[in-house]
Amino acid sequence: MIVDRQGRQFRNLRVSLTSACNYACTYCVPNGKRLVAAQDELSAEAMARGVAYLIEAAGIERLRITGGEPLVSPKLETFMTAVGQMGLADISLTTNGQLLAKKLPLLVDAGIRRINVSLDTLDADAFRSIARGGDLATVLSGMDQARAAGIKIKVNMVPLRGQNLDQVMPLLDYCLERGYELRFIELMRMGHLASDSNAFLQQFVSLKQLLSQIGERYEYLQADAPVDATAVRYEIPGRGYFGVIANESVPFCRTCSRLRLSSTGWLHGCLSSSNRHYVGDLLDKPRHQALPALQRLLVKALGDKQEVAFSGGATIMKIIGG
Repeated sequence: MIVDRQGRQFRNLRVSLTSACNYACTYCVPNGKRLVAAQDELSAEAMARGVAYLIEAAGIERLRITGGEPLVSPKLETFMTAVGQMGLADISLTTNGQLLAKKLPLLVDAGIRRINVSLDTLDADAFRSIARGGDLATVLSGMDQARAAGIKIKVNMVPLRGQNLDQVMPLLDYCLERGYELRFIELMRMGHLASDSNAFLQQFVSLKQLLSQIGERYEYLQADAPVDATAVRYEIPGRGYFGVIANESVPFCRTCSRLRLSSTGWLHGCLSSSNRHYVGDLLDKPRHQALPALQRLLVKALGDKQEVAFSGGATIMKIIGG
């Protein structure tokens, strides 16, 4: 088993199925251009083999399928069918929800019972402004259909000063009414925001600010969460739960168990590190050759993790998965 001096191990794998996305959100893509699939993206079969090797080499237990936007990828069905047979404790998916209704039968048949939907506002005009694409009503309808199909939904919102801060309470109420758990995500110093402190600070909303705003309407209590959880979780008695992924305010690096595999075959052990480790060439090798080499790379990837707090990184989140 690969363990670092802080006792951290890789338990959670996030696979970016594709870097392509049908949105170009302002906090992710500054030039407004939608990201497209990289020319050298791995096949569905190679990525599934990568997951299988990582289960054995690192002890991966949980898988999250991400992107870009995974639902735009033609690899989705083949990949999900393969990983669904690997005995993982949990397989979930993060999506912007635009194609959720269309892809829902595929997700249900593949055994997906838990999804995260990225949604930053309930205002249709603000939605188009932030996402630079998509249709709000289509997303909300897809979420309702997924809930009716028995899928548990969490909603991810990135509060941004000057853009959607007025949506914190409407979105929280909306989620509480429907049994969705809302996760506020503090803006991260990634991509263009890693080098532009002014742009980051102008938009950043802290945990303290969020709780102050929520506290004006609701009483809340801190709730239990797994040891390696990224979110600080709260209960509003009698109503439901919400959480804050407070990477700036309450860093969670000390207990991080996440490993990321990009669509082009690179392992990322930490979002704050520019280090990455290529495994694409290992995925065509037989198990007895691939595993020893993979374990050596995993030791390096685990060593890339920050000891205390996230410090930012130049990598665009959509390239390596949310």
